[in-house]
Order: sequence, then C-alpha cells, then structure tokens
Amino acid sequence: MTKFIEVGHSKNIANFEDLLSYCIAYGSVYNPANSNITITALQTKHSAALADLQAVKTAKTALDNATNARESVFAPCRALATRIISALSAVSPSKLTIEDAKTINRKIQGKRSKSIKKVLPSDTPTPPDESIDPADNSISVSQQSYDSLLDHFLKLKETISQEPLYVPNETDLSIAGITSLITAMQSANTGVINATTAYSNARIVRDKTLYDASTGLVPIAGEVKQYVKSIFGAASREYKQVSKLRFKTS
Repeated sequence: MTKFIEVGHSKNIANFEDLLSYCIAYGSVYNPANSNITITALQTKHSAALADLQAVKTAKTALDNATNARESVFAPCRALATRIISALSAVSPSKLTIEDAKTINRKIQGKRSKSIKKVLPSDTPTPPDESIDPADNSISVSQQSYDSLLDHFLKLKETISQEPLYVPNETDLSIAGITSLITAMQSANTGVINATTAYSNARIVRDKTLYDASTGLVPIAGEVKQYVKSIFGAASREYKQVSKLRFKTS
C-alpha cells in the first residue's frame, strides 16, 4: 500500500459497512452461492478489518512512545561527549589517545575532519525510489543515525578506557557512568527496533485483510456489487446504492 495515506484504509472499511448494511436490508433476496459474500462472511470480514486497523494504530502508538523514549535517552549524548573530551584533555593523555577521542567526538557531533562538498549539475534530476514506502524509509534512515551514534559512543568509551589517568570524580563522566548510559541507549534502541517490527507486521496483516486479491475486503466488495447487479439489474436503484460506494487500493 505504498503512498496510500492511512485515512484511505478507514474509508474503505466504512464504505464496506455501508455495503453490508444494504445487503442485510435486501433480506432473503440476497442469497449468494459464493460463500465469500454471504452476510455472515461479510460481517466476519468487516470485524477482522476493524480489528486489524486498530492493531496498526496501537502498534504505531507503541512505536511513537518507544521513539520518544529513545530520543530522551540519546538527547544528552553529544553534549556529554564534548565534556568527556574536555575531561580527558585535562589529565594530559597521550597525543594519540586524545586525537582518537577527538576524531570519534567529531563523528558523534556529525562533523567531518575536512569539509566535503559535492556539487550536482542543476539539471540532474533525483528521481524518487517508487519501491520504497515513505514511512518505512523514514524509519530506516532514522534508525541508522541512532545505530551510528551508539557505535561511536561505544568506541569513545573503549578509547578513554585505555587511558589510566582518566578517573574523573563526576559520575556521568566516569567509565561506570558512561557504561550505564550506553546500556540505556542500547535498551532504548532495541525498544524502537522491536516496536518498528511490530508496527510493520501489523500493517502487513491489515493490508492482507483489506487488499488480498482473493480474500481482501476491497476485492470482495467488488464481488458483492456484481452480485447485487445480477439480482436487481444494472439500472436498478439497489445497484445504484452499492455502485456509488468507492473502494480504493492506492
């Protein structure tokens, strides 16, 4: 369902409920041989669609909460890294150690040792990747940045741990304090990864319920319309009732 805004799924389900209501109102005249479009089957499909849509919303809320929690844990990292470099510099470490630590800190701060500019011709287009869902791509790019920050912090800890003179009295600057923060960072990052997986899987289930070519709610709605047309005729008011209901896949 790439590029299909979330409201579209809700609208499809709402229209399906209208369709179901019409079919129930037709009474005994509505008696299809196709087991997929009996009243009972339609009611079951509608209930499943509602449940799967809610599951996506619940998973998205959990992902948002996990993302916010991670952001809170990672928020002080860059400022702390700069303080660590200052604390390391204050104990006169070896030149190699301080250079390595500063190099890592530049990466944590998102800076390069030398500025690199890449100029593209003004007439060079940058086409979008149509195969990537914008939401998934956004999550992926964000995840990479947190993975990198965590990796850089681990390397910084290892570097300063090799300096015997680095024994600051400040708890958050100590090796134990940094280790504790890294543990919290890893836990928060894992929380987002797991929440992202749950959200992605919930969307897969929802999309199968709504759009599977054989059993999806939208294809079934089309079959119902055709059956109503076969009963009452193309010019009937009954068919006009159901034909006006729109179901979209993108």
